Amino acid sequence: MKIANKTFSRVIGIGVLITLTIILTACGAKKSSKTAGSAQTLRLAAAAQLNTIDISTSSGYGQTGNVYESFYRLGKNGKPTAGLAKATKVSADGKTYTFTLRNAKWSNGDPIVAQDFVYSWRRTINPATKSEYAYLFEGIRNAKAISEGKLAPDQLGISAPDQKTVVVTLERPISYFKVLMAYPLFAPQNQKVVEKYGKKYATNSKYMVYSGPFKISGWKGTNNSWQFVKNNEYWDAKKVKLQTISYKVVSDPQTSLDLYQNNQLDLSKLSQEQVANYENDKEYIQYPYSYVSFLSYNFASTDANKQKILTNRDARLAISLALDRKQLTKKVLGNGSLVPTGFVSTDLAKDPQTGKDFSAAQKTANTLDYNTKLAKTKWKAAQTATGIHNVTLTILAGNDNGDDPSTGIVVQYLKGQLEKVLPGLSIKIRAVPTQVANSERRQGKFDIALTGWGADFNDPISFLMIPEKGTDYNYGKYDNAEYNALLAKANGTDANNSEKRWQDMAQASQLLSQDQGVTPLYQSVYSFLQKDNVKGIIHNTAGTQWNYKYAYIN
Repeated sequence: MKIANKTFSRVIGIGVLITLTIILTACGAKKSSKTAGSAQTLRLAAAAQLNTIDISTSSGYGQTGNVYESFYRLGKNGKPTAGLAKATKVSADGKTYTFTLRNAKWSNGDPIVAQDFVYSWRRTINPATKSEYAYLFEGIRNAKAISEGKLAPDQLGISAPDQKTVVVTLERPISYFKVLMAYPLFAPQNQKVVEKYGKKYATNSKYMVYSGPFKISGWKGTNNSWQFVKNNEYWDAKKVKLQTISYKVVSDPQTSLDLYQNNQLDLSKLSQEQVANYENDKEYIQYPYSYVSFLSYNFASTDANKQKILTNRDARLAISLALDRKQLTKKVLGNGSLVPTGFVSTDLAKDPQTGKDFSAAQKTANTLDYNTKLAKTKWKAAQTATGIHNVTLTILAGNDNGDDPSTGIVVQYLKGQLEKVLPGLSIKIRAVPTQVANSERRQGKFDIALTGWGADFNDPISFLMIPEKGTDYNYGKYDNAEYNALLAKANGTDANNSEKRWQDMAQASQLLSQDQGVTPLYQSVYSFLQKDNVKGIIHNTAGTQWNYKYAYIN
């Protein structure tokens, strides 16, 4: 659940914790649908250099499912499929998972054993490692206390009774635990290799071993090109058709366009300007992502007048109702972005009983609609209740040269629209480097922040936990007792009842919309040109977005 895309690293998103990316990226056009490389080589562009291959310290995992595998791997529609576990047994109370490992090997030929999981998890959650994702271990016995330095890592609820058995003990049932176990963060690490290379470990592709269908080659820490090469020691290597995935850093859209046209790239991410020109092309394809850009309010503002406005529900509803999200996505952005129905992204999770998407369950009337008449009414009510008829609020947005170029046009749209619809409201824009914006949000130095969230796994709770009281990313200090209680039920008493849990989360998301604890703006959809002989890519909106295990060149 990073506020940023989930890849090895990444540059996508607006506002906070936006890190580097190795997401399939290249802004381009099309020429021929045939590739010019070797028969089974997929040629991709990376938006930035690969900054780490250490799963314990990584800032994203969008691609790493292709070189690191856990008990499961993420298949189509966010469903966990076969990984390093050949069998799983779950206790009746949902608190104990027993995984039986298959006969698998590391890329260097070493057997993958149960202790490799124990070692990896303890290494990651150790506070000294400073993992950005340590919080995802919460719910596993003693994980939170360990990450806070109150207990030793060997107290974590994971053990290896023998070489083929891993037992994980939870503090409470976690209904999405199998999906979580497909995340590369929870993959094993080879202790012998870590200790052999010491400080060199993971600083070069040769100082690493791999458990997934591919291994990394040619990465030296700072270079602009590298490869994923088929891992012949992988337990299911016979299913892997690609011999090589070749990456090249391409940061300029025109350069990427040229490479695609000259058959040197197989996928090319379209820039905002290019979408309109190529959306009817036969090679045009969209890949949605569970990244929702939204407005975060500072409920703990130190300015008395601003706090009165920001903590007034009618004022927040007025802001939401004054925004035309269809115009924002279609005309202002023009890049295929989706209009959200609530805080949880579309195509993330489906009702276990009906199969309907969560986006339908959370939809709430008169919250995200464009309704200037109702917006004015709500704003007037807020002015009357607070006694504040004129107020200036600043929108904080992180925007480096490498960030999403949409940031600038979005904040200008927000300023123009809000000042036009809501009399007495003035909007200032504070566009600063992303790192500065991140710091100011963490310190509570903002009125409204333009930011975003991308789910790490396919479950609504990945979004809904963000505005919960006490969570690390609730920088605006939103606190709604009823909302907190619904999430407590979903994670507690109803955790083992999939339908009740679903209803808890749907009610929580509806309540969040009614309260406008955050104001969702749009969901990112990335548009590509993809050669028509590239087949078998599995894309997911969350977690390990890109799965190339079954990809091939036709």
